[in-house]
Amino acid sequence: MESNEELINFYQVLRDDLDSLLVDLRRHENTAEYYYKIRSAEPETLTSVQRASRLLYLNKTAYNGLWRVNRKGWHNVPFGRYKNPRIIDEDNLLGAHWLLQRARIKLADFSVVLETVRPGMFVYLDPPYYPLSKTSGFTSYTADSFSENDQCRLAEVFRQLDHSGCLIMLSNSDNQLIRELYKGYDIKVVMAKRAINCRADRRGPIAELVIRNYEL
Repeated sequence: MESNEELINFYQVLRDDLDSLLVDLRRHENTAEYYYKIRSAEPETLTSVQRASRLLYLNKTAYNGLWRVNRKGWHNVPFGRYKNPRIIDEDNLLGAHWLLQRARIKLADFSVVLETVRPGMFVYLDPPYYPLSKTSGFTSYTADSFSENDQCRLAEVFRQLDHSGCLIMLSNSDNQLIRELYKGYDIKVVMAKRAINCRADRRGPIAELVIRNYEL
């Protein structure tokens, strides 16, 4: 379940029409002029395969591989200027294609998960991470950014899933708000490598939280 329409479309195409996706991916070029042409294309004017191809192309060639949109929903990350980006990783795409065959992919607010769960089900929640500082406040994967209020709503959904008898795991940044929202649950700190930062000396392992309603 995901609220990013472009990402949902990508997974649906990857699951249902991999051959057409691979054909379209092969047309792309690694130049700034071509990049900005593809970036400026309006998704609504493209076929589902072209939209999926566009998303993967932008992800592989944008600066730091970042997907970010403005309030109008337009992708606004500059060209990455990579010498030889691996736009087509056929083995990984094929593996993901087969893994998705039994998946139900849905465009919806995360709260809708409450309508589909049963006791004993495992639920993994991976929201946009809460910003650690004012300058790290990126949550704009869609035109509607993920706010502090959304973090609070998600914590309430976590509690409702817990009361429903589900096994739940959630990832988020390590900060006081998130620790307070999930007080009483199993909270572990893990070190994760992150490459997205405008300063190279600030890239590397960063503390994140893995939160569960069960213990291993």
